[in-house]
Amino acid sequence: MATNTLDDSETDEYSETESALQTALRQLSAAATHVDVDEGVIERLKHPTRVVEVGVPLKRDDGSVEVYTGYRAQHDDVRGPYKGGLRFHPDVTAEECVGLSMWMTWKCAVMDLPFGGGKGGVVVNPKDLSTEEKERLTRRFAEEIRDTIGPKQDIPAPDMGTDAQTMAWFMDAYSMQEGETTPGVVTGKPPVIGGSEGRQEAPGRSVAIIAREALRYYDKTVDEATVAVQGFGSVGANAARLLDDWGANVVAVSDVNGAAYDTTGLDTHAVPSHEEQPEAVMQYDAPNTLTNEEVLELDVDVLIPAAIGNVITADNASDVQADVVVEGANGPTTSSADEILNERGVAVIPDILANAGGVTVSYFEWLQDINRRQWSLERVNDELESHMLSAWDDVRAEVEARDLSWRDAAYVVALERVGEAKSSRGLWP
Repeated sequence: MATNTLDDSETDEYSETESALQTALRQLSAAATHVDVDEGVIERLKHPTRVVEVGVPLKRDDGSVEVYTGYRAQHDDVRGPYKGGLRFHPDVTAEECVGLSMWMTWKCAVMDLPFGGGKGGVVVNPKDLSTEEKERLTRRFAEEIRDTIGPKQDIPAPDMGTDAQTMAWFMDAYSMQEGETTPGVVTGKPPVIGGSEGRQEAPGRSVAIIAREALRYYDKTVDEATVAVQGFGSVGANAARLLDDWGANVVAVSDVNGAAYDTTGLDTHAVPSHEEQPEAVMQYDAPNTLTNEEVLELDVDVLIPAAIGNVITADNASDVQADVVVEGANGPTTSSADEILNERGVAVIPDILANAGGVTVSYFEWLQDINRRQWSLERVNDELESHMLSAWDDVRAEVEARDLSWRDAAYVVALERVGEAKSSRGLWP
């Protein structure tokens, strides 16, 4: 198991036995049974608008030249420009990018953001590159896909193997060719060049907000709740610390090596996150330690799987004792596990709602770039709170009106919005 060290919830994981595309198509079909959307619209949503494949030559530090394959999948832009991460990872494929771009369409729609779904990346292990090589690769990739992206067309963001610095290089390369500084071409940049305050913390903050609202929905306050977090990366650490600040009793947090566990509560601010000190959770002086698998089975009010995908499966779903699962990672619960948890009455708040703070603050960043006016951290957090509560209310209304699971309700909200936009705009010619 690897800890999610990413700072962007525009990042998705998927099952090794079911591809991202297969999962996305299955979720689309399931949601379609609950909504009155034209079959022609559903058929259109099964296919991406386009998938761009490019060769990306890189001159290595030793003078040799290697050519890497890059992709950008654009699923749907009926509600606005494509939006989604760029990853540097050896397992990137065109099919994966298509599936993940579909997920981004649903995530943006459930948050009612004026974006569609995109996803892309380069087939490379970034650990094999020097910093200088990674910069050259990023700049060349930006040039290769320049005609298909732009602040009004497609706006990338960080993902697996990329970060704020990568976005800075990408933006600079694009701007140099455009002949003007164009910060809105990407989000997730450093604030000094048009990035947004609070962007890195946003996915974890949204997870904490949704966990708080879920507790309230089930008649429990944060300050009387117990919480376990699997994955103390950017998402997990920020969620855990905010819930801790609000009075929750965070009893366990984990990284790739295992978990620190204390029934009386951990000082989450004293536990090193992955960004602060990689793989250092077990160095925290806790009275007990657990495996990552055992964290998932703790008897707590809220379980936050915030590491990688597919950690709650048919094999362990019956052992999950939490009352509420709030998905911090993307796709941490398999389809079969979802059914088991639903039958057992365990509420699962889906990733496309819970961790959508990242793309939401990316939207704020895009607005700031367009207007050339930076927001304060206080305003960013206030706006994020407002957006998360609005999305929560929209999904909750569907849960209550249609007697759906939280996941099905979130997809219904998303599909109805995308479907209505498709029907309104029609099919040209």
